[in-house]
Amino acid sequence: MPRRLFRASPSKLLAWVDCPRRYRMQYLDRPAPPSRPQRAHTSVGVAVHNALRDWWDLPVEQRSPAAGAELVRTSWIDVGFRDADQSIAWRERAQGQVVAYLDDVDPAHQPLGIERTVSLKTEVFTLQGRIDRLDDRAGELAVVDYKMSRWEPTDDDARTSLPLALYAAAVWKMFRRKCVRVELHHLPSGSVASHEHSGESLKRKIDEAESIAREARRAEDDYAELGVDSSRFPAKVGPICQWCDFRAHCPAGQAFGPEKSDWAALEQPAPAAARDPS
Repeated sequence: MPRRLFRASPSKLLAWVDCPRRYRMQYLDRPAPPSRPQRAHTSVGVAVHNALRDWWDLPVEQRSPAAGAELVRTSWIDVGFRDADQSIAWRERAQGQVVAYLDDVDPAHQPLGIERTVSLKTEVFTLQGRIDRLDDRAGELAVVDYKMSRWEPTDDDARTSLPLALYAAAVWKMFRRKCVRVELHHLPSGSVASHEHSGESLKRKIDEAESIAREARRAEDDYAELGVDSSRFPAKVGPICQWCDFRAHCPAGQAFGPEKSDWAALEQPAPAAARDPS
């Protein structure tokens, strides 16, 4: 009987790369250890993503930058901030960033997909993920990912991003149309980091994902036999531990240093591995 394919998502694969211990607690331990409350930078990112999603549901004549700002207001999540004043300040900042971004967006050019779920199957895994926006630009498809982080992404970030490459490969297969362009739209700076893949470079990214999936599966098999006594889930200790949602259940992570406050990422950039996908 053929072995069941590994069920994957871009975030699940990256969780394994970032820290096998966190992967175990998040995906395998049952009942799962409770994670910490949502941080403020996640609240900002989710509100902006929701606003940009809902903006495209408005009638074309109502798709104005001001409407985007109002959607940020109604989507706002007041969780994780130091106090009410900080929440209001960041809501207004996010509204301004959405207005500036939508000034350059043609409201009549409907994307091919908004928060579109895509899937990709290989001989190793079956993968599902969700794309922020899928554009059809005169017959050329482009995967768009919104970013709200304090750090400004570069073209190299777009080139090396595993999730973006997997999304492009999934779109190509699902729509049977070539999709090689991936973009990171950074609202705080107004910049767009981009990369044009080739069929070969997408294949290399799929190979990379398969390698990660194989390693995670071997660990999962060991976990099925030994449970939490498996040695395949070491903590990858580093600055990310100060931001980890499962820090309360990881002595190794706690020993690295004090936990960051819920609003710390609003005042300083989080380490690369801890950056929110938003």
